[in-house]
Amino acid sequence: MTATLIYCYDPMCSWCWGFRPTWTKLQKALQDLVDADQLAIQPMLGGLAIDSDIAMPDEMKGKLEATWKNIQNTLGTEFNFDFWRTAAPRRSTYPACRACYVARDTGLEEEMYHAIQEAYYLKAKNPSDINTLIECAEQIGMNADGFQKSMQHVQNEHLLEEEIELARRLGLNSFPSLALLIGDRLIPIPLDYKDHINMLNAIKKALS
Repeated sequence: MTATLIYCYDPMCSWCWGFRPTWTKLQKALQDLVDADQLAIQPMLGGLAIDSDIAMPDEMKGKLEATWKNIQNTLGTEFNFDFWRTAAPRRSTYPACRACYVARDTGLEEEMYHAIQEAYYLKAKNPSDINTLIECAEQIGMNADGFQKSMQHVQNEHLLEEEIELARRLGLNSFPSLALLIGDRLIPIPLDYKDHINMLNAIKKALS
């Protein structure tokens, strides 16, 4: 029986950006298990914030900028703080989540995830805006018109909301989250943002 490691994330979650280097190391360390069909890695979108055209209040902007500074101080993660002064932020991550959902169909979910993170955290672009997401899609080799049509389809059919509901039912309510699914058992994997070894050992122990 192949076990499944679920990685629940939101492309606009700043702690997911902080976790990215360690998550990359963990994926590489698990590759032998993946190659041996003992383990599958399944991304799942968490959906931090619903669709909104409302400008983010100054109080929330200050709170989120402080979170970025905390992550930078704790993990050494790079951020471009110009975002908070130039990008007209909105509390809306569903469009970015849909972009990752659309990219999954062509095997480009991780590439889209990374493109959105880099646009947001390094280039001070707003992934709540469709134009930013189209740029990211083109950057990873997707067709802009096809991407926009797929985005509309995912929104019309509420496909993202179905995935978010599944994540909630599994108890994956914070991002990032890791959980190992073995048969019908779901085993939460405690996160270590600085070192992948503890997570690797926890996964191997659960598999044995």
